[in-house]
Amino acid sequence: MSLEAEALADRRRLQRRLTFWRFGAVIFAIALSAGLMVNSGLVSSNLPGSTQIARVSISGIIQDDRKQLRLLKKIAEADHVKAVLLHVNSPGGTTTGGESLFEAIRGIAEKKPVVAIFGTIATSAAYIAGLATDHIVSRGNTITGSVGVIFQWAEVSELLSKIGVKVEEIKSGPLKASPSPFKPTDEAGRALAQEMVLEAHEWFLDLVAKRRGINPGSVDGLKEGRIFSGRQALALKLVDEIGGEAVAIKWLETAHEISSKTKVIDWKVTSSSSIPLISGLAKAVERYTGLPLDQLFGLANTNGTFVRLRLDGLISVWHPGAIRE
Repeated sequence: MSLEAEALADRRRLQRRLTFWRFGAVIFAIALSAGLMVNSGLVSSNLPGSTQIARVSISGIIQDDRKQLRLLKKIAEADHVKAVLLHVNSPGGTTTGGESLFEAIRGIAEKKPVVAIFGTIATSAAYIAGLATDHIVSRGNTITGSVGVIFQWAEVSELLSKIGVKVEEIKSGPLKASPSPFKPTDEAGRALAQEMVLEAHEWFLDLVAKRRGINPGSVDGLKEGRIFSGRQALALKLVDEIGGEAVAIKWLETAHEISSKTKVIDWKVTSSSSIPLISGLAKAVERYTGLPLDQLFGLANTNGTFVRLRLDGLISVWHPGAIRE
């Protein structure tokens, strides 16, 4: 074989190898991108298909989340979804967030059965979500209850005076911007805040009365905002059963003739994070280390979306830090 022929053959072999590796690199890039998109929530598993039970998670701090509300509306309108398992693991959040979540879940329950499954904690606004369902299953050691409303603000006028800062204001009326962080709250401002809290609290208690069929005044500590274990809540009729997802599915089969063999499919909110790579990596670290990074640092919801740490307005939330000796 001449040198030119050998060179031509070598060139063809090299070209074939390059083509193979280029093709492999493209496949790898596509697989990596797909993996990151799924990890970061850019791809959801809530695709239409055969008959199924939808599994939805309510976790972290509850806010008036439009993406989550759209997801719940989509589930309500999905004919192939025959029931919903609502996994709740949250200390609560804003009262309006709990209200909007309640309305969205009731929208589903008007068309198909919804079961709440309480995890480690389901208090305040998270308990409101449970009230919207047809049946509540709780772990025996779940922390639940905390039926109440809080309106908090910082008053820093003394601190500002110590550093030589004086805040002046001109306002249209005495109750405008009251309470204010820049001056001690007067009796009128405090009375206004108390009135709002009590009105929202009555709304919350009315939900408990209507949805659980009990008189809140007859449950020791309920109106005062105390917490209960799952077993205590069962005895007080605040929940219906002790158990987990298997118990919830069994109830669907018994009460609504939905086969326990029906596929359970996760429906997830797509991420709004502008940095999906970081969200995906954070979720990967959480998966392989077992550390709940989002809840430890309060930086992201369990779907990888980053949220503000500050909560404004009326709050229905419980956390251990609120306990006083």
